[in-house]
Formats: sequence, C-alpha cells, structure tokens
Amino acid sequence: MQMIQQTADLSAYLAADEVIDHHRPLVRETAARLADGVADSYEYARAAFEFVRDTVPHSQDSGDLRVTWRASDVLEQGTGICYAKAHALAALLRVEDIPTALCYQRLLHDDGSGYAVHGLVAVRFNGAWHRQDPRGNKPGVDAQFSLDGERPAFEPDPASGEMDYPVLYAEAHPAVVSVLKAAPDRPYLWKTLPTTL
Repeated sequence: MQMIQQTADLSAYLAADEVIDHHRPLVRETAARLADGVADSYEYARAAFEFVRDTVPHSQDSGDLRVTWRASDVLEQGTGICYAKAHALAALLRVEDIPTALCYQRLLHDDGSGYAVHGLVAVRFNGAWHRQDPRGNKPGVDAQFSLDGERPAFEPDPASGEMDYPVLYAEAHPAVVSVLKAAPDRPYLWKTLPTTL
C-alpha cells in the first residue's frame, strides 16, 4: 500500500496537541524510563511499542469500562482501546523526536455485525514510514514491532469490504476523537465507533 502523508511538513508528525500531549510530565517521565539504557532510536521505538502493547491492556480484552483518549490519561489509567493506545505510543515516540503518524483500517467486527475503524501508528525511519499496531496481543492476534515488513494485529480482507486507509494523519482523526470524548463508558463507545473515515 502506498501511504500518503497528510502534510509534507515532517514537523507536524512531532507536534504535541490535546490528544498527543507529550508535553505532560507523565509522558516525559515514562519516555525517560524507556530510553534509559537503550542504544539508539530504533531500540527506543521498539521498547515504547512493546510497553504500550504489553502493559496497557486493551479495555475490550480486559473488561475495563473506562474510556481514555488523551495519551497521558492512557498512561496514567493503564487502559484504552486501539485509538487510545495509538495516541499513547505516538506521544512516547514524538517526545523522543521520532516522527509518528496516526493511521487507520476499516475492519469487520469480530461477530461480522458491521464495520469499525481500527487505529494504529506509523513511524518514520530511514526515509520511509512503517506501520506499527500497539493494540495488544491475544489468541489470534500477534502484532510485532517491525521495520522489515508489517506485523499488524489485523490484515484487512478487501473481499469483505475491509481496507487500509492510506493517509498518515499528523493529528488524531476528528471522528475518532469525538466518539472517544462523548462515550461515558466502553460499552457505549463500542456501539458508536466510526464505521468509516
């Protein structure tokens, strides 16, 4: 898939905002802990990915009813769905000057009852973007950090109407942010997830 930058300005993929709030102390402290002892930015990116993937449970898998959307809240509360986990990873990477985009897939719900937009990130190394999916592993899902071929949680099936969206967003998509902010709990959120972008 040919990925398309939303903006040619790479600095936009390092910026902090309300969602990717890497200016907050908790994000900076977490990044400093993860950076301690790593040899280079590649190792740091892998460590940050594995930290978010493995230590922040996906709230649907864990049964956590809380809804997080801001990166610092994800790290503080230790929970989130795919979008929230992508926001946390983006913040941890951007604070260490690794350009990071938000990207999305359109996937069928597990029960086949309709579509939902899934969130992940892309990191820029060696002049190219590499998508990474910190969703969290479970039986049937084995996402891995890789700069040599993608290892996402899900491979879209075009025959079923699933797809990768090619745009690399500098900011979280407004449709995603609005449903996260409006949801009083995860079961409500699950019913209101965007079905397309």
